[in-house]
Amino acid sequence: MINYASSKTGADAVVNRIRQADGKAVAVQADVSKPEDIRRLFAETRMAFAKLDILVNNAGIYEFAPLEAINAEHFHKHINLNVLGLLLVTQEAVKHFGPSGGNIINLSSVVATSAPPNTAVYSPSKAAVNAIKRSLAQELGPRKIRINAVAPGVTETGGLHATTVAGSTVQRRQQFETQTPLGRIGQPNDIAPAVAFLASAESAWITGEILYVSGGLR
Repeated sequence: MINYASSKTGADAVVNRIRQADGKAVAVQADVSKPEDIRRLFAETRMAFAKLDILVNNAGIYEFAPLEAINAEHFHKHINLNVLGLLLVTQEAVKHFGPSGGNIINLSSVVATSAPPNTAVYSPSKAAVNAIKRSLAQELGPRKIRINAVAPGVTETGGLHATTVAGSTVQRRQQFETQTPLGRIGQPNDIAPAVAFLASAESAWITGEILYVSGGLR
């Protein structure tokens, strides 16, 4: 089940790639900061697939701002989606996991601990993701539900290009590449295998952990 907030075109492209690989996929629009959308998302998931085994909490927002520019709207936009939305989605998913348990993968970020300038709201929202993962791993483990996190470094996505940060796009990219030991920023294909590993039976004895996929950037 491919969830999207606004980009139907992007979601449909992912669905088509899965179908071309002989998989089954359906795209559903839902704003996961809204409880009513979350309930509808999971109801449609059950109708399409009959059961739920794996949840990937990949929805998120990041807008960088200096201290002087932070206001209540900026704060709540991040917390409502990155933290509360993740909790509510996880809460609903657990209701749909069967007796064999389930598997949850949260997308965190290296900035949860590195906390660079202009991330005084975004970094704490991802630090909360890490704390939630650790707490729920202990709470849900007896129910055979695992929960881990992947912490990417700077990754080339649409969100990166849309983020407002001081300096040009070229200058920002060069800065990120200089700071990353492997000398480049990440690509989505660098992150996906780590998520797939944590979603697989090969990681069956792993829960409550963070896997950094950041080219050495910490």
